[in-house]
Amino acid sequence: MITRVSSIFSLLLGLGLILVGAGFLSTLLGLRATLENFPEVVTGLIMSAYFLGFIVGAYLCPRLINRVGHIRAFAAMAAVASAAILTHAMIIDPWTWAALRLITGVSNVGLYMVIESWLNTQASNQQRGRVFALYMTMNLLAMAVGQYLLLVNSVDSFVPFALIAILFSLGLVPVALTRVSEPLPIATPPALHLGHLFEKAPLGVIGTLLAGLLLGAFWGMGAVFAKSSGLPDTWIAAFMSATILGGALLQLPIGHLSDTRDRRSVLLAVSIGGAAAAMAAFALATQPPVSLVICIFLFGGFMFPIYALSVAHMNDHLNPGEVLDATSGLLLTYGIGAALGPAAAGTLMSVFGPRTLLLYFFALLVVLAVASRYFMSVRPPVPAEEQSEFVPMVRTSQAALEMHPGAGVEPELDLQQSQNDHKGQA
Repeated sequence: MITRVSSIFSLLLGLGLILVGAGFLSTLLGLRATLENFPEVVTGLIMSAYFLGFIVGAYLCPRLINRVGHIRAFAAMAAVASAAILTHAMIIDPWTWAALRLITGVSNVGLYMVIESWLNTQASNQQRGRVFALYMTMNLLAMAVGQYLLLVNSVDSFVPFALIAILFSLGLVPVALTRVSEPLPIATPPALHLGHLFEKAPLGVIGTLLAGLLLGAFWGMGAVFAKSSGLPDTWIAAFMSATILGGALLQLPIGHLSDTRDRRSVLLAVSIGGAAAAMAAFALATQPPVSLVICIFLFGGFMFPIYALSVAHMNDHLNPGEVLDATSGLLLTYGIGAALGPAAAGTLMSVFGPRTLLLYFFALLVVLAVASRYFMSVRPPVPAEEQSEFVPMVRTSQAALEMHPGAGVEPELDLQQSQNDHKGQA
């Protein structure tokens, strides 16, 4: 038991360091692109390349990991990601940056897969749900903390890029020194049968796609909006972290509320609340920064749960054996939305001005509110006692989804772990 807990802690520490750096990198690149006078549409395309890399990596990385082993793959991808990060500072060119973001996206999803598959092996069936929730919450908190690295040094220097590369390298240490058993092979994502998923729960697919469009645009263009609005670095860090912390703090209360009532009504309320917060932020964008940060905190609190609520709504309509494949399919749907989001938002910002980002958020949330209300009127609700339990979720890889409480993971994992623990003690 002690071995398992220490292993889980080491794995979370290693990935936490990487997440701090990864969360800051998107902000840093958005700000640096603004300083280099990249048009918003170009910056949006650069940021979209990262999420495209995430989708590509979901298919390529399992083959690499299964071929060379988890630790070798982890070391290789951490080295590639660190090199790509440093190259951003050496070559200031939009096409180069887009290629580097694509490479970083592929590398990062591979890093997440290795850690997540190890966590899945270390966590017992009884622990798996708690570890999954802890891991998802840690994702948001680490990326929120990472925003304040903006205050360490000037954005136009080499130091911030070097600091992120150092964090990626240090993330290797607790992983490399941990005595963990070799995880089972990682499966590639299943074929994306959107038609089948849409037939089961259309609002689950729509909500997942819109969550990707929203969050992809936030991660890619949020810092660009803040910089273009004239905020100093301290307030840019507060703007980004407040949005993330809003999601981290409100996701569970909103999710637990959805367990006791029609989940579509909660999606409707969240959409209306998020749209109102986005419009308030738009109206107060030229006022003192504290008012904008308060509005964006509420916006993040309503926006971040949409993905998890949509997945939970889909799971309410599935048999237990279908949950893992369906959730993996929704993850890819989210990835498609996230890849399109920065490009779409960047184009609008380039044509109509930076504040259009908030109107983009408002419009998408209105679409989700209308969709939620429509499906409430044409489809009967799932009784509360038959609903699956809400589980907090953020963007991740398909390896983490095996820890999802509804995924029906094979009990052989625990038998294998028990045998490995006995071997380690011997």
